[in-house]
Amino acid sequence: MKNYVYPAVFIKDKENDIYRVLFPDIELTTDGTVVEEAFLYAKEFLKAYFVYIEKYDLDFNAPTDFESVKKASNPEDYVMLIEASVSKKDLQK
Repeated sequence: MKNYVYPAVFIKDKENDIYRVLFPDIELTTDGTVVEEAFLYAKEFLKAYFVYIEKYDLDFNAPTDFESVKKASNPEDYVMLIEASVSKKDLQK
């Protein structure tokens, strides 16, 4: 099993009343109506991304240091580390 841990920035979209999630290193985005939902979607999305990467042996960007991402983000944004685990079973689907 391989584990991937990437920083994600959670940004409150007040106009649409959702939390947008951005993975700056791999340019993926998702969203959710509350932070918890956005976190779960981000975790699922990150896993799906790395299943695809592993399956097709593609290159990807390494994660940026958490503190660097936090420092570059707006103070009102949440920055969290998201972990995705990819097993051999996931690659057989």
